Amino acid sequence: MSAPNFRGRHFLFAEEEKEYPSIGLDFDKEKRMDTRVALIGIVVEDTNAVEEINHLLSTYGEYIIGRMGVPYREKGISIISVTMDAPNDVISALSGKLGMLPGVSSKTIFAKYSRGKA
Repeated sequence: MSAPNFRGRHFLFAEEEKEYPSIGLDFDKEKRMDTRVALIGIVVEDTNAVEEINHLLSTYGEYIIGRMGVPYREKGISIISVTMDAPNDVISALSGKLGMLPGVSSKTIFAKYSRGKA
């Protein structure tokens, strides 16, 4: 795997930049659709899931506005917040995949408006 390519507000690994066959999404088509702003809250109780979480977040990096991770050492968990601007299906797919990982919980909050519909 190569070093991250920083492109403004997100990053992608060079090998993953052009095609995403593993998740079955056509990102060019998805970009033309209406998008929504959402926040995915992730609670990580099992550190063995961290590598897969980072892989999923880099795969969906095209839509991620920003992310913040906070370790809560006293409880032995980590809390990650991911802000996205993406079609509803993309947001739901990422949240669902994160929530299916062992030792990981995720919930999504959507903004009340869509892009261009303030």
